[in-house]
Amino acid sequence: MAEDLVRGFAREQYAPVREAFANNLARGVDVGAALCVTVDGETVVDLWGGFADAAGARPWERDTIVNVYSTTKTVTALVALWLADRGELDFEAPVARYWPEFAANGKAGVKVSHVMSHSAGLAAWHEPMRTEDLYDWEKATALLAAQAPDWEPGTASGYHGLTQGYLIGEVVRRITGRSLGTVLREEIAGPLNADFHIGLPESEEARVAELVAPPDGPPELGGTELQIRVATNPGPEVSEVNSRAWRAAEIPAAGGTGNARSVARLHTILASGQVDAARRALRPQVEGKDLVLGIPVRFGLGFALGDGLMSNPNTLYWGGYGGSLTIVDLDARTTYCYVMNKMSGTVGDLRGVELAMTAGVM
Repeated sequence: MAEDLVRGFAREQYAPVREAFANNLARGVDVGAALCVTVDGETVVDLWGGFADAAGARPWERDTIVNVYSTTKTVTALVALWLADRGELDFEAPVARYWPEFAANGKAGVKVSHVMSHSAGLAAWHEPMRTEDLYDWEKATALLAAQAPDWEPGTASGYHGLTQGYLIGEVVRRITGRSLGTVLREEIAGPLNADFHIGLPESEEARVAELVAPPDGPPELGGTELQIRVATNPGPEVSEVNSRAWRAAEIPAAGGTGNARSVARLHTILASGQVDAARRALRPQVEGKDLVLGIPVRFGLGFALGDGLMSNPNTLYWGGYGGSLTIVDLDARTTYCYVMNKMSGTVGDLRGVELAMTAGVM
């Protein structure tokens, strides 16, 4: 029976969510997955099930964690919002205020808000990059500091698939003297007991689910020179993302490892209003056809804005390659997260969206 594949709980009014989640596992839509919903900081849905590996030999346990690709960006944004709330980071300030070397090549006026909204013009490196270069923080950030923007910052978004994490992370490092992953662990995730890591300790390696690559590879972004560079420079294989080297490195745009419970718990800080800067994240920064994604997107600070898509307009969201998704509804004080290991290669993967709709979050 489908129900036999699922563990955890869902309050009575969320019984349809549990059923839909179980059916996805039973039909093979998911191999292993987890889903969590909180309301007013209280967990109302916490489900997990299936298998942590493609062979079906290792059950997905309560403490199983997995790489969530770009859902990591929402946690990275949370760290920046946290610092802004303490008065240590000004989103309207130039990046060069915190990182003087960044002013090179015409970037003196690029603001932190441009980085947060994918409109800084630095969506991809100009220099050739290998996957192992992503593990070299100094090289990755120095190259971005030295290069010129590909378009006028602030005028359009162009999804900074990997670069955004290094840009925000270096600003955080210059302000605090610590890496973004360290700030997350010491000041936010640790106190909240949220099992999310940007830079996974080796001691946690045995709990990580194996990502199952999409059969047809990643989706095609398009054929412009910028789109090709974002997709291929570098374009890490899923086998690399499953490696210890990737998990250990701090890759704050795509390398986070956690589960649905941890992401939902972290975002209760935003949904509950504990961070005043959360409302600032709702202010539109840029909108229109994204130069990389090729679709219309409306970005606030660190998140896409859900007005017009969600049941409440004051909603922040983003997801990761393969299918993970997180939503923060500031009006309903609700957080939602879905993670999985069977990856979809389609841009329109609806697993997380359909479960969110069943939960009444969309």
